Amino acid sequence: MFSNYDIIVVGAGHAGCEAAASAANLGSKVLLITMNMQTIAQMSCNPAMGGIAKGQIVREIDALGGYSGIVTDESLIQFRMLNRSKGPAMWSPRAQNDRMLFSAKWRELLERTSNLDFYQDMVKELIISEGKVAGVKTGLGHLIYSRAVVLTNGTFLNGLVHIGEKSFGGGRIAEKAATGITEQLVSLGFESDRLKTGTPPRVDGRSLDYNKMEEQPGDDQIVGFSFLETRKPDRQLSCWITYTDKRVHDILRTGFDRSPMFSGKIEGIGPRYCPSIEDKINRFAERDRHQLFVEPEGWNTVEVYINGFSTSLPEEVQYEALRNIKGFEKAKMFRPGYAIEYDYFPPTQLRYSLETKLIDNLFFAGQINGTTGYEEAACQGLMAGINAHQRINNLDPLILKRSEAYIGVLIDDLISKGTDEPYRMFTSRAEFRTLLRQDNADLRLTELSYRLGLASQERMEKVRSKKEGVEKIKNILNSFSVSPDDINSYFENKSSSLITERQKASKLLLRPEIELNDLMNVLPGLEKELNVFSSDIIEQASIQIKYDVYIEKEKELVERMSQLENLMIPETFDYKKILSLGNEAREKLSKIKPSTLGQASRISGINPSDVQILMVYMGR
Repeated sequence: MFSNYDIIVVGAGHAGCEAAASAANLGSKVLLITMNMQTIAQMSCNPAMGGIAKGQIVREIDALGGYSGIVTDESLIQFRMLNRSKGPAMWSPRAQNDRMLFSAKWRELLERTSNLDFYQDMVKELIISEGKVAGVKTGLGHLIYSRAVVLTNGTFLNGLVHIGEKSFGGGRIAEKAATGITEQLVSLGFESDRLKTGTPPRVDGRSLDYNKMEEQPGDDQIVGFSFLETRKPDRQLSCWITYTDKRVHDILRTGFDRSPMFSGKIEGIGPRYCPSIEDKINRFAERDRHQLFVEPEGWNTVEVYINGFSTSLPEEVQYEALRNIKGFEKAKMFRPGYAIEYDYFPPTQLRYSLETKLIDNLFFAGQINGTTGYEEAACQGLMAGINAHQRINNLDPLILKRSEAYIGVLIDDLISKGTDEPYRMFTSRAEFRTLLRQDNADLRLTELSYRLGLASQERMEKVRSKKEGVEKIKNILNSFSVSPDDINSYFENKSSSLITERQKASKLLLRPEIELNDLMNVLPGLEKELNVFSSDIIEQASIQIKYDVYIEKEKELVERMSQLENLMIPETFDYKKILSLGNEAREKLSKIKPSTLGQASRISGINPSDVQILMVYMGR
């Protein structure tokens, strides 16, 4: 019934979809196995993509030739660029999406992808031969053979759903858990543990009073995520903001004695930066209110998502508390919030390619590695799909450095430091965030992917055109001369110091209060020279000129730090023989087996003197 495949991808969430697409687009024959063909790329939690640091990841996925950015653009109902009041390193695109349309668009793109087959079944076991994965065994008893396997099981591995005192097996509510894989991997020597996540109740938008809430409209201009031309809506839906209060908190507390979180029923650790409402009340007892975002789920549905109200309290407590929130007095609940516990495998057991150290050609991506969030999962899936293809074709893996991409930061954090709580990305995790902006992801990554064979010719031509356009604009600004008469009245209005002699436009742009669009509005000659360029090219040139000093300083720092990154450590290096290292250092280095001195320096518990000792032993 089944032919042999190059790569089998297990699970069709965000990680699985990107893994299957990237491997197939590189030329591998791929089988995507999912327990339910109707839930491909389902937005299990909030109907949104992007946000702080997550938006940068989606743009990086897009620049590399992944699909998440395209799907997001073509299913969005609202777009906002967050942190516009800060510097460009902090700008982060975020979209609200039509939940059903998002999933449908993903499936449509996958079905149009050559080399990609689908099968609906549960994978309960891996076929292992001589230390290498050779395929999977399904719940229906099929043996399907392949040269590599990518596991992207999400929250389904021994998933357990909790609502108050009720608990039952499931990977999502009303969907069964996946069993067998954890037990097999543990028997093979893998270490596993439990994590927890949660979701809020969904309500009927017709039962809400939006007049009592604060409206949050989208941006006037939809920038979007993809660097390609994508279809975007000509109108947007608003989100709304309301708040809990002391009365709501008191009602929620009445259910704490039946909360699985406080009773000890939940063993897994939940996400630190997206806690449940009961956790917020418990941890921040001094706060009288918490902000809630009321988010529509799509164009053609009345279902609404209550962002900030994740909970696993008993249903009746959830319902009573909801109806005491301003605007929710007559709220009708579609389904309650719940918590879910699931198995994950600490990611220090992986190589940088996301291949496991114990079993060759077996890759992990997404929540199985301890991350939380669609974007974090999707980028791991993309990299696992690429590297599975590279591995079976005896090609070098694609490894992104911390200085090249947020994706590189995420994977390095997971593999060097591990995680014992759901990991999510923040801009603060990236030490080179001035270089890793959302606006230049294409300039950073597309050529790399194009050489690999994933990014299309169309993408590469757009990047070349953008680079050329940016250089032309910079040359124009470096040569365009501005006299005091041209600009001083404008500077006076902006409370900016006046000039006494002619200056180049590029120098004027260095003033923090002056933007390139301002200069174009004031200087008709400049506007005439620049209006032939698109807005994204003008913005890119402006950022490069304005922040040139900071960008160059960061590049110098990258150069200095790359000396450690380039010092490779053989995988067979025996740390136990270096008696001058402390016991903790020897133990952690032996377990993680860092591939470079740079990675070794970032392992928790490894100090600078340990790195110096390693350098001496390596003849450096």
